[in-house]
Formats: sequence, structure tokens, C-alpha cells
Amino acid sequence: MACILKRVPIVAVSSVSIFFFLIVVRLLNEASFLKLLSCFGQKSSRCVPISDMQRRPLTYHDGYINVKTHEPLQLDCGLCAVISNSGQMSGQRVGDEIDQSSCIWRMNNAPTKGYTEDVGKRTTVRVVSHTSVPLLLKDPDYFFKETNNTIYVIWGPFRNMRNDGKGIIYNMLKRTAESYSGAKIYITTEVRMKHCDHIFKEETGRDRVQSGSYLSTGWFTLILAMDACYGIHVYGMINDTYCKTNGFRKVPYHYYEPGRYECDEYFLHENAPYGGHRFITEKRVFAKWAKQRNITFTHPDWSLS
Repeated sequence: MACILKRVPIVAVSSVSIFFFLIVVRLLNEASFLKLLSCFGQKSSRCVPISDMQRRPLTYHDGYINVKTHEPLQLDCGLCAVISNSGQMSGQRVGDEIDQSSCIWRMNNAPTKGYTEDVGKRTTVRVVSHTSVPLLLKDPDYFFKETNNTIYVIWGPFRNMRNDGKGIIYNMLKRTAESYSGAKIYITTEVRMKHCDHIFKEETGRDRVQSGSYLSTGWFTLILAMDACYGIHVYGMINDTYCKTNGFRKVPYHYYEPGRYECDEYFLHENAPYGGHRFITEKRVFAKWAKQRNITFTHPDWSLS
């Protein structure tokens, strides 16, 4: 009985300490407070550990340089939502869920207008291939004025991204940054591009250039997201076996473009002797990363055995 009585004050003090801790968190950051309450006792990709919330460093990503200021990208995220351009997103109605994420990543020129119910409306980071930059410039007011809080990360080969006046894409981006003062445009450095090539060789045993492969925007997106995010939820991306088991489903390659089908494109690129994205090979690597890191794939769900 005496032992029990001694424990009562300890329990009371602990409860009071937790109460005051929550009050402090509430005063400092309402979003963190609500997230903390919803995550008590939970273990999922949506819940960032309290220790991570407290010790979050100021992170600079030296492989990505601002076109105007020449400063490195500064980006820190908790839970990231990475939205695939796939037709798998059509009819999913997860827009509100996506918009609750701390950082939302989109690729190339995938739109939100007209599709917000399925893909959400917010965009924190947009990773763009050098080949898709002209598509953005077809509607520059939307991409660089209306959505000027978005960070644009452009990747491409040195010949297009060089800043000596001979880089075609770099010149386009520089003019855009001058025309839209609020635009946050970053280019991937040559060193970072080689690093991404090295990871491909390390993970697949194949040299990207010698195998005639082009890395996809999804590859560059996940590599940066793994550096910037404590948790990643990927929406609408199929795995490496989907087209063998579900290829009969005629799902559009892009949710915003009819005419091409996803699995047709996957097989075409995977088997191209030169110049193809190795989508299926990349998804096999992504599955490996998901087992090692806090990465979840849904819509469709991935089975990671």
C-alpha cells in the first residue's frame, strides 16, 4: 500500500508535466499541436516523431541553385505528399487529404485546376524536366505568378542548363525569373546530376549512359524528397509488377491527358534500346527504398514483401 501511495504523486506530476508540455507546443505552433494530438500512440508515415519536430535542422541542399540569387535551395518538410501524374489519380478524391501534408510535390506541368478534388490544390515543390519547361512557359502567369509560393526545381543535362549563355533551358529560366520577381526557380547542378546517375548505377548495376537510359522526373523527385522529408506518401504511382498483373486496365498515362495509356508507355520505355525512361526498373528501386525509409505508396497500394 505504501508503494502505491508513493506512485500516486509521481503519476500526478507526470500528468501535469505532459499537460504543460502540450500547452507550450500549442502556443508555439498550432499545426504541430494538432499533429501531435492526432499522432499520440500512432506509428505511421503521417506521424513525425516528437524528437524530429524538436531537433529539425536548417537544411541547405547544395545540389540545387537559385537562378537569380545563386543561393542553394533551403527546404525542410515533415510529411511530404508526392503526387504522380498518372491516370491512377482520376476519381480518387484524395485532394483534401493531400492538402493537409506539410509539403506537396508535383512533377512537370501536372495541373491542379480542374482536378483539385482528386489531386489537391496546394503545391510546395514542383520538380520539372528540362523538356517540360516550354510547357510551363505556355502558361507562365499561372505557374510563376499565381502560384509564386511554389519552389521549382529543374533538372537537365549540362548542355541545356549551362549558365554561360549557351544553355537553352537556363536562358529560358533566367528570363522567367527576371519577368516574375517572386518566382523561386532552382536548377540541378552538374554535380548533383552525376550523383543521381551514380545512384542509378549503384542500385541497378547498369550505367545510365551506356544502357541508353534517361532518368525520370520521378527519380529526381524522390531523391530530393528523401533528403528534405521525414516521411513521404506517394499517391498514384504504380509498382514494377502492376502492368503484368493489371495491364488490361486502360489507365491514362497522365490524369490530365487522354490518348496514351500508362502500361503501354511503361513497356515502350523499358524496352527501348536508347532514350527510354526505365520506369519499371525505377519502381523496383523505389520499392527497395520504401523498405529502408519512411515511404508509403497508395492509390494503388504497394505490397512490400
